[in-house]
Amino acid sequence: MSLIDIRDIKKTYVTGDVATPILHGISLSINEGEFVAIMGPSGSGKSTLMHILSFLDSASSGTYLFNKENVSQKSDDDLAHIRNHSVGFVFQSFNLLPRTSVKDNVRLPLLYSENQKDNPEVLVEKAIAAVGLTHRRDHLSNQLSGGEKQRVAIARALVNNPSVIFADEPTGNLDSKSGNQILEILQQLNADGHTIIMVTHELDTAKHAKRIVQLKDGHIINDAPVKDRRFAKEGELQK
Repeated sequence: MSLIDIRDIKKTYVTGDVATPILHGISLSINEGEFVAIMGPSGSGKSTLMHILSFLDSASSGTYLFNKENVSQKSDDDLAHIRNHSVGFVFQSFNLLPRTSVKDNVRLPLLYSENQKDNPEVLVEKAIAAVGLTHRRDHLSNQLSGGEKQRVAIARALVNNPSVIFADEPTGNLDSKSGNQILEILQQLNADGHTIIMVTHELDTAKHAKRIVQLKDGHIINDAPVKDRRFAKEGELQK
């Protein structure tokens, strides 16, 4: 079933009398349970697109259906509600509270949640176990390695059982070994049924997804499953 369906999405930033178009009529559908990498160089519009898809920003024009509901004209408060209850975030810089335990960092999204069907502590422990950090749950986040910090960030994104997890350059601050471990966790979460949308500029990272959407200058120039791709030696994606 389609989770995200956008049609002719455009985004222009206006500063004074200067208008800077970023997205030029993007149309895209993402189904529940997909693992999609949005890939492109700096300035391609990939981060702007992710911000719109994750309700951190609004499009200048176009239509956005989320779970078949038109969210294009919703208020900022309505978008914040959807964001808090349906979206999990994993950022390049982790965004953890430094002198706070792993458990308390993971618990944060539950403070804004109206979903209290389950015991919050059970949800926290389940999310921490999903990223293999049960043995570190009482440690402060500033006592962790970079890879462990990103695992905590994934657990925090997961704890409220969101409809979709957005990962923005999730391996950007990690060494290759830690980065691969994080990508394996994302792949496992996807195998368990979670929808993942990952933004990256690196081909090796994007290839861990099941589908790559390639942007250039605010346009989609390629969109296909990874298994159907042919990769050129210089790292460019080709049909």
